[in-house]
Amino acid sequence: MTESKSLHLEVAEVMSEVAAALQSPMDLDETLELITRSAADTIPGIIEASISITTKDREIKTLAPTGLLVTRADHLQYELGEGPCLDAALDDPIVAVNDLAADPRWPDFGPKAAALGFGSQVAFQFRAEPHVRGALNLYALEPNSIDQDSVQLGSMFAGQIAVAMGWARQDQTMTEALATRNVIGQAVGIVMERYQVDSDRAFAFLVRLSQSRNTKLRTVATALVDQSNANSQR
Repeated sequence: MTESKSLHLEVAEVMSEVAAALQSPMDLDETLELITRSAADTIPGIIEASISITTKDREIKTLAPTGLLVTRADHLQYELGEGPCLDAALDDPIVAVNDLAADPRWPDFGPKAAALGFGSQVAFQFRAEPHVRGALNLYALEPNSIDQDSVQLGSMFAGQIAVAMGWARQDQTMTEALATRNVIGQAVGIVMERYQVDSDRAFAFLVRLSQSRNTKLRTVATALVDQSNANSQR
């Protein structure tokens, strides 16, 4: 079996493992760690990986680093305001550098990254709707380690991060919606029992109370449920 064919079989197995993790109930941190570790283990030349995530105020932080050195390299970029992961997270789809020590685009970061032991780096932008944006960062020990295979495989792993974060956001939204429905249902039951009315009238009562207080319906319902629980414990 050729080296190229063996690599593609290994990558296919890793991708299947990550895809399975995405299809089951997931812990986002564990899933992101699986993706970065899989990228570092399977992409030729790459030894470390991390994820940079931007916040609404354009600050940036690192998730799922595979080691302490990659965390330091990421933070150097944030502190200096320059570097491949910043450029990818904020602007460019793919940013590759084959010689960190000598690349003129990042005169402050490059030599410091090289001093940490990194020779080259590539970063891939990803987006997860509605507002998540960031980059997958891949680091290599040696200069000139980023080739076409690195770019193709890295792009695939970046896509999986976007899927994971998009699904996690969807799961969070669904969880919040279910919680809202449950607390409103409890509040409707309390009003029905307290005032001897049917469910429609009880719900209409909560809506009017929400409007008169200029407060969200869930907040009104939660307050009513908490008050009822407190009274039952006395």
